[in-house]
This record gives sequence, structure tokens and C-alpha cells, in this order.
Amino acid sequence: MLTTTVLKTDPSHIDEKVILSASAALKAGELVAIPTETVYGLAANALDAHAVEKIFIAKGRPQDNPLIVHIADPAGLSLCAAEVPESALRLAKAFWPGPLTMILKKTERIPGIVSAGLPSVALRMPSHPVAAAVIHAAGLPLAAPSANLSGSPSPTSAAHVFDDLNGRIGLIIDGGDCGVGVESTVVTLCGDTPRVLRPGGITPEQLAAVLGGIEIDPAVTKPLAKGARAASPGMKYRHYAPRTRVVIVHGSLAEFAALLKSRRASGERCAALCFEGEEALVGRPALAYGIAGDAASQARKLFGALRAVDALGAETVYARCPPREGVGLAVYNRLLRAAAFQEIAL
Repeated sequence: MLTTTVLKTDPSHIDEKVILSASAALKAGELVAIPTETVYGLAANALDAHAVEKIFIAKGRPQDNPLIVHIADPAGLSLCAAEVPESALRLAKAFWPGPLTMILKKTERIPGIVSAGLPSVALRMPSHPVAAAVIHAAGLPLAAPSANLSGSPSPTSAAHVFDDLNGRIGLIIDGGDCGVGVESTVVTLCGDTPRVLRPGGITPEQLAAVLGGIEIDPAVTKPLAKGARAASPGMKYRHYAPRTRVVIVHGSLAEFAALLKSRRASGERCAALCFEGEEALVGRPALAYGIAGDAASQARKLFGALRAVDALGAETVYARCPPREGVGLAVYNRLLRAAAFQEIAL
């Protein structure tokens, strides 16, 4: 078992010694958990297949699930992508650095383990100052999925990373809580029409404003078709899930409260995942994830709430359904996978 060290730095006053420690570990083929604006990532040298293999071992991640490669500047596109279409340049100008991942045809420099054997690579340029500093100092593209055990809720704080990966990795860089709170939007540019494979902080509406027509993959709101290959992280497996069973509930607050009252009366040990200020109305135990009507706050709070659910001692947690447009689509997508697509319409 490894000894896990946590080094803390203020994103607005970055400690260069912390950055140098992270970059040295990455250059040596080791793993480092780093903060990004979306969630914490578990980083390795994307050009080193042996280093990347350690990510899958530490997380217990299936190897047919591709990784996202993080770069420091648009020049990294030519290192990792065999073709950079004009649409990619437009998206990079509009949204990089930021929570957008583009899937492009890959170069031979990217090992097959990074792309799960696919001919494409997922690329993004994070805006978090600590992540950017680490990538610049390492001088390497970094493969970095979420820094958690595979399938569990993604980490939005260094404490979440430590809870999952203590003893499995050597170094965690604590740069504070993540601002977006859900993983990046993933759009593939490998087909005739840009297609959203995973929603995130950059909305389909924002993408359409830059590109014109876009498609949303059916797997955003439905299970991936049987036998289909996952072209993006977050498509194939049950993700983001606590041990407690999660069920999404569509309906008004009054209908939601009535459902919980009925289930409790029947003897079911159940809890509520609701919006701030609703806890007293739906009855305890209850956890809030953000403000009703404020999808950005729901995104920031969702994974922390899902991580806290198991402490409630419930058999089932019933979750209020978020709006399904804008950033709300990303929140709904994460809840769907946490719930293994179990939903109730009232």
C-alpha cells in the first residue's frame, strides 16, 4: 500500500513547490490527483502506457472506458490529434480553457489504453489555475479521469479523493472545492454532425451557437445500446452511485412529499434528495443538492450529496428531478446513472 501525501495550495496564490512536486511525480510515471474546475482528476502522463495503466488499477476502472487527455494550450491539439477540423478551432476559441472535451481522430503518440482502442482521443484544456500550472510544469499531456473509485460519486474536494484513494496513489494536490461540480461536456467531432456524448458545464445551446446544428446522443438520457462501444467516459457503466439505491422522482414538491410519506408508512427506510429549503416539507432524513431552479448550484452540490447519502441509513433515496435543459441536463444525466435509470413519474 502506498503512503498518500496531500499537498495544499491556494489557487489564487499557487505554491510553486507543490506544483514542482506534482510535475516530478508525473514525469516519473506516477499518479497525481489534481483539482480542475469540474471535478478532481487522477492524472498520469498520457504518452506513457505503463503510467496510464496505473490509473485503471487505482480506480478499479474497466479498460474499455476511454480517458480524457488534458492539455495546457491549443498547441497540444496537434500533438494528440491527427486532424483538427475548423469546428474544433472554433470551439477551442469559444470555450477553452474550460469544461469542454472534444473527441478527435488521434495520433499514434496516444497509446491505445488511453482511448480504449478507439481511433479517437478526447481532449480538453482545463481552466483551473492549479491544473493548468501542473500541466505546464510537467510539459506533458495528462490522461485524467475523475479521481475516485470507479462507479462511485465523482470527487469535488481533496477530502473526497482521500476517502476513495488513500493508499492507492502517492500524491493529492488540494486546490479547494471544484467550481462546476460535474464533469466536462463531451462532444465528438468525428462524424458528419457534432454530437454531445456527455452533457456538462457547456450546454448544448452554447455549442449550437458556435457550431450551428448539433445532435445529442440518445445515451445521454437512455442506457447505451447493448453491445455498443462507449466513445466517451460516462456512457456505458453505472456511475456516480452511492451504495444506497437511488430513484428519480418526476412531479411537484407536494407529490414528492406524499410519495415519501406513503413509502415510510409502508415501512420502507427511505430518504429524500431534494432542493434547499425543502427538507422540512419532505421529512427527515433528507439531503439537499442545490437550489430549486438553479442548475449551476445543483451541479456543484450533487456529488457531495450523493457521497453523504449512505450515512443516512436508508434502503432507498428518492431524488427530486432537476430541470432537463441547460446545465440541468448534465445534473439529470448524472442522477440517471446513479439511479441505474430507475425513475418514477407522479
